[in-house]
Amino acid sequence: MSKLYEIKERYQNLMELLENEELPKDLINNSLDLLETEFTEKAETICKILTNMKADSEAIKKEEDRLKARRKALENNMSNLKEYLESNMKALDLKKLKGNIFSLSIQKNQSSCIIHDLKNIPKDFIVIKEDVNKKDLMEYIKQNEIEIDGVEIKQTESLRIR
Repeated sequence: MSKLYEIKERYQNLMELLENEELPKDLINNSLDLLETEFTEKAETICKILTNMKADSEAIKKEEDRLKARRKALENNMSNLKEYLESNMKALDLKKLKGNIFSLSIQKNQSSCIIHDLKNIPKDFIVIKEDVNKKDLMEYIKQNEIEIDGVEIKQTESLRIR
């Protein structure tokens, strides 16, 4: 069976031959019909491959989700064990502990800044992030039938397989 691009090239060549008045049209049309059938068969094969790839992709995604949940459970267990150990060391007023393999110590962390009321913060420290609501902007442009410099409404196409 030919490759898809080869079928396309042959189809384009036959379309060019249709413009030649000297060649019999029914012969070219029959060849076009055969190429269309071959193209359809090739497209169906590609769709089967896509279906298999989609199933593989979904199975991998499911496994990723399962592994993510397992990782999260392990991280929670680690955090709980560390908090358990820390709370018991604090209850016994132990700041340092040296074992045969591990040394433990309770230390102060780096200071952090917690904001309770944004309106009391000096403006020099406020950062405003600009963003555009593209959906509402597109609706506004379409409703008012206007153009805005730097904005383009683009309609694209994509292949849908059912």
